[in-house]
Amino acid sequence: MVKIRNQNLTAMLFCRKLSLLRSPPYSALHGGVRQAILSLSSSFHLHQSCYATKTLTRNNKTHINNCDDNNNGDDERRGKWFTLPPFTSTIDGSALGRQLACASKSPISETTALKWVLQCCPGLPRNLVQKLFRLRQVRRESPSLDSSANEGHEQEIKLKRVAAKDSLKLGDRIFLPISIQESPSRKEKCPCTEEEVGFIQSLELYKDSAIIVINKPHGMPVQGGIGIRRSIDELAATCLTYDYSEPPRLVHRLDRDSSGILVMGRTQTSATVLHSIFREKTFSASKEDNDNEKRILQRWYWALVVGTPRCSKGVISAPLRKVVVDNGKSDRITVVNNDQIMSAQHAVTRYQVIKPSCHGYTWLKLSPLTGRKHQLRVHCAEVLGTPIVGDYKYGWQTHRKWKQFHPSDLNKDSNDETPKEKTLHFGLDLESGSILEKQPGLHLHCKEMTLPNVSQAIQKVQLSSGCDVSKLESLKLVAPLPSHMQRSWDVLNS
Repeated sequence: MVKIRNQNLTAMLFCRKLSLLRSPPYSALHGGVRQAILSLSSSFHLHQSCYATKTLTRNNKTHINNCDDNNNGDDERRGKWFTLPPFTSTIDGSALGRQLACASKSPISETTALKWVLQCCPGLPRNLVQKLFRLRQVRRESPSLDSSANEGHEQEIKLKRVAAKDSLKLGDRIFLPISIQESPSRKEKCPCTEEEVGFIQSLELYKDSAIIVINKPHGMPVQGGIGIRRSIDELAATCLTYDYSEPPRLVHRLDRDSSGILVMGRTQTSATVLHSIFREKTFSASKEDNDNEKRILQRWYWALVVGTPRCSKGVISAPLRKVVVDNGKSDRITVVNNDQIMSAQHAVTRYQVIKPSCHGYTWLKLSPLTGRKHQLRVHCAEVLGTPIVGDYKYGWQTHRKWKQFHPSDLNKDSNDETPKEKTLHFGLDLESGSILEKQPGLHLHCKEMTLPNVSQAIQKVQLSSGCDVSKLESLKLVAPLPSHMQRSWDVLNS
């Protein structure tokens, strides 16, 4: 019988059960259970080894006091850590975003260990960092408070486990397992030619130290996925990083076939602030707070629709939900009458007619007060009864009867010219898609946006953490219409 020393009662009972499971009769009858217990055994020893404490001294000597006497050969490997810089006063992006979005003074929350690791290691995947905390493999440096008693002697500094939500104090230092250096870093940049880089950079509308804004072309996806070769988030890492150490981050979305203003955060802090602003926008609108004068973030889309709304302006409040169609092969968003359904999402849209047309089309100005998927397209098609031109998903019945628009239908000759041929970057045909085509493109464009000046807000908070940022001037962005929509505008107004 194996004698177990320096083990608690739980370990003794565990080892007895393990030896019983390893016996031949039980192993033959319960092979599957035995295998599961053996896997738990390795997890138990891994958990046990986490109780090792690393002690640092001022003369850089390192000692490891391990509860497991049988693993002394691994002491050197366990003593190696990846050290992060000492914690300094930082900006809580979520709290600052809420303060900007609500235009009021809100308390700045403390920085947690998880936030500090993600800020210091932007290349590490978030799920990997969270896993390290769950496995209790992250440590915090805890210097001895009694420095006078240790004067002239070596002062010991112990490493203690730290949870993801634990708040940090000034000077705290986080230690991660050295194995994270072997983990895959940020994926490689997407290769682009000089012409393609120039094309992406030509889309810039605004840039400062915190954000970068582009005029997204229609037909280009914002985020990568199955079957998508090039997307905005990948191209931004290659073409829009400039002298920054981290690539721009997406903070909101635009449909693949829509176009217009797309905002990205240039740093993790600014991206967190912007995420919070967009999130608070949807949250406040869901609470029936639709006062446009109090809204810090405003977005206005231009859309060409088939037909004319009954009212020239108004507010649409219709909950949406996703339904599966084609035997699970695809899905679509639809309006639901009962907003008490669990899957229903509150959606609010403000609209007004820009200019009616005598040819069966109407230009609308749409402002989504909430940020639901396909919100504007569904509200136009199912609530107003005026589907957007080029929306074959929600206006398929209208487009099934589509008749190509001819300039001869106008009272005055439009002197229409054939569009000049241009180089197709990333396979995008940016010239075709107007109402003169047999299959027009989606006529939905994010034309105007007003949002807080995040760069100034971050700079003010860095100088004084208690300052009021609610009265900062806002940024007003405008994106010109894409070629196919501008062409349709010219044709209908000629």
